Amino acid sequence: MTADDSLVGAALEDAREKMARAIDHARGEFAGVRTGRAAPALIERLKVDYYGSEVPLQQLAGFTVPEPRILLVHPYDKGALKAIEKAIQTADLGINPSNDGTLIRLVFPQLTEERRKELVRVVRQRAEEGRVALRNVRRATRHDLEALERDGELSADDLDWAEKELEKLTHDRVGEIDRLLAHKEQELLEG
Repeated sequence: MTADDSLVGAALEDAREKMARAIDHARGEFAGVRTGRAAPALIERLKVDYYGSEVPLQQLAGFTVPEPRILLVHPYDKGALKAIEKAIQTADLGINPSNDGTLIRLVFPQLTEERRKELVRVVRQRAEEGRVALRNVRRATRHDLEALERDGELSADDLDWAEKELEKLTHDRVGEIDRLLAHKEQELLEG
């Protein structure tokens, strides 16, 4: 392996890692869009004001789904009940939490057709944000590769090969976001 190969390999591996993080982020964004079914992913990342600190809900409570439309939040500390309830109310999920003194019950209403279409628009927007993030990684990596060529550390042929590999990688990752989007749209429209 020449110095050129290791530089190109490092640049492509860095792009691969950044693109994987962008896809994970998009997957998390999709999980946060409710489908009419109870799912902990909808609320587990909510920030709760817990004794003056912003803490993700998943660190303060456990979750169970006894029925498809009911999510139970079991706080590890009963003193956090009010703060958790407030965080859920201010998250504007369209769900009113019910606090019985030991746990919080969330009942998910059936989604209307209009709300489903609105949520499909939201996930399409988030998918586009994911695609833009992937293209930004591609652009930054291409810029780095071109700088290596300008500095004489990379031949024109190696640059051409690396750009084709980068394009293939980007295309594959965009396809992954498109598959995630198609799955989420189907989930929303079936709901």
